[in-house]
Amino acid sequence: MSALTGILYAALIAYLGGWYTGYWSGNFSLLLFVLSSVTLFYWLAERFYFKPARERAAAQLLEADAQRRQKLAEQGITRVDGDVSAAHEAVLRQPWWLDWTAGLFPVILIVFLLRSFLFEPFKIPSGSMVPTLLVGDLILVNKFHYGVRLPVINKKIIDNNPVQRGDVMVFRYPEDTRIDYIKRVAAIPGDEVSYLNQRLYINGQLAPVQPQGDFYDDDSMAYRARFTEKLGEKDHQILVDPRRTPLFRPDRIGGAFPYQENCKYSPEGVVCKVPEGHYFMLGDNRDNSRDSRFWGFVPDQNIVGRAFFVWMNFGNLKRIGAFN
Repeated sequence: MSALTGILYAALIAYLGGWYTGYWSGNFSLLLFVLSSVTLFYWLAERFYFKPARERAAAQLLEADAQRRQKLAEQGITRVDGDVSAAHEAVLRQPWWLDWTAGLFPVILIVFLLRSFLFEPFKIPSGSMVPTLLVGDLILVNKFHYGVRLPVINKKIIDNNPVQRGDVMVFRYPEDTRIDYIKRVAAIPGDEVSYLNQRLYINGQLAPVQPQGDFYDDDSMAYRARFTEKLGEKDHQILVDPRRTPLFRPDRIGGAFPYQENCKYSPEGVVCKVPEGHYFMLGDNRDNSRDSRFWGFVPDQNIVGRAFFVWMNFGNLKRIGAFN
């Protein structure tokens, strides 16, 4: 078993090393599931086989020592050399390969359950959600807000709150579900959403905006126009660069996406009808975000959870707190 454990640890190190160096993409949920399953096997083996076997061997050692001492006592020998207490402890001691497998099972299981059903940490990797979220923000994602989903396969088994316009959502990127993205829900199933001339319309109604002065964007090292936008009942801040007028055309955005026929592109922007079970996502940094305008709709089965709290930013502790 020690050799098998060594092989498993070598495979784990190789997998993590390839993931870290970019040779392949990792799946942390799948990794936690596998680790939980493997350590559960060791934990069960330890509890019902290895530990009882060690306890029997230790008991036999004590019994043999007691019999030896009794025989010597019958011969009148009362002073007997040799203390088996150290050997007894050694026999009972858990070997390293069980300590680093069965011993880790409760910790790995707790992490797996918390991350799968309650809260998942997420690091903001890009500036697409500036000014709401900055690069380096460490946020928490509520995994049960929209419903309970089975880990790894992400299948919803219990409904909870419906997705609302204005929610900040983490989801599996439709073009590569191994990658998690974070954007804001602009439109829900059945909505007609338009982004024309850098203005957002939902079902023909302009989303209200109010100017909030300039915002210094660290990524571009320039000041950008900042506005407060209202989606549904939620106010949030966005950045818009009036000097940029991107041309949205299918041949400019890359490959085709599901329900692309629901979208019409023009020099002014894009108009889409959101299909059932899908959502239209936008970044708050409107001119520096690759979102549903480019790769289409997010299906419900891709939802990870609702982002709601910055729990750490090592470069700016004032960032800690809830956000809209």
